[in-house]
Amino acid sequence: MTWNWQLPDWPDFTWDQTRLTRAETLFAQGAGMVIGSSLHLDESSRETLVVDIMSVDALATSAIEGEVLDRDSVQSSIRRQLGLAGDRRSVGAAEAGIAEMMVSLYRSLPDLLDPLDHDRLHAWHRMVMNGRRDLEAIGRYRSHREPMQIVSGAVYAPRVHFEAPPSEQVQAEMERFLVWFGDTAPTGTRPLPALTRAGLAHLWFESIHPFEDGNGRIGRAIAEKALAQGMTQGLANPVLTAVAGTLLKHRKQYYGALEASSRDLEVTDWLLWFAAKVIEAQRRSLAQVEFIIGKAQLLGRVRGKLNARQEKAVLRMFAAGPDGFTGGLSAGNYRGITGAAPATATRDLADLVALDVLRRTGERKATRYHLCVPLKPVATVEVEEIL
Repeated sequence: MTWNWQLPDWPDFTWDQTRLTRAETLFAQGAGMVIGSSLHLDESSRETLVVDIMSVDALATSAIEGEVLDRDSVQSSIRRQLGLAGDRRSVGAAEAGIAEMMVSLYRSLPDLLDPLDHDRLHAWHRMVMNGRRDLEAIGRYRSHREPMQIVSGAVYAPRVHFEAPPSEQVQAEMERFLVWFGDTAPTGTRPLPALTRAGLAHLWFESIHPFEDGNGRIGRAIAEKALAQGMTQGLANPVLTAVAGTLLKHRKQYYGALEASSRDLEVTDWLLWFAAKVIEAQRRSLAQVEFIIGKAQLLGRVRGKLNARQEKAVLRMFAAGPDGFTGGLSAGNYRGITGAAPATATRDLADLVALDVLRRTGERKATRYHLCVPLKPVATVEVEEIL
């Protein structure tokens, strides 16, 4: 098996930029919509948006690797890292580490001159590997002599999906990658369109696989940085695309697309697939902005009209995001959140329906309650739609 990095022209990737023209246009238009909509948020709502998007991305990028984190702990840690008000709960090492990396990434976005360099990547790796004791190299590139392979299947019959360059080549490979990343930035000497640059950066980084572990999470952070540089052009309040959530929904296809692109330097198919998922993710971000605007409007309308139990339950529903409670809130959910007696819960829920805070569906045991905030469903974006 010959891998892309073993080909004579590595790393001179080739692609048909004309096939990406419409995707780049759609991404630029979507960026304008996300940024424009976010300008309507007040400071508190903007903080909520930033924390929610970073939390979703942190949870998703970890889940792609099979690591399930606690949502509330991740949010709490992100708020703490940003210097925002929040609880002081004890947070696990993995949650604290990925939260620190997301905040570091976010803070690096407004300054287009802020470089992506070895020190930044090593710091991100220390954050992502926070609490790990099973790795030889944390906060530095791998140095082991054994082949760096991505393998699945039984021990006696493994399937090698990819083998990365030997450890002794990693430093030189990363030097070349980082120079390219700087040169192709919007302010660089050879700027590339945002989707193209992000897709190439992600594939190239994963092909080098410079760390013992955590390459996927760091590679997706690099893609986020490339997308943000292309869409916000140094705005004071950049918006993450949060592509990891969409990649998680299409995880099998994602792994398949990366593997298919690891044997050739012609990468048009990979760039088209990646572009479709980024545009889908961008639409989810816009839906999140619209949801938070709806939340602010609804809470403003009923300010002073809710009792403490009702306010706690409604805020808990909003915390679940645009997807909300699966299947809607039940009376049992309400009692669990608030500690209310059955009769009190029934009265509270009836009042929330009367105030147009909640919408009731179903009858008896099938009764469910949904927030009266328009939710914009986001459909899967296929490659054919962006050609």
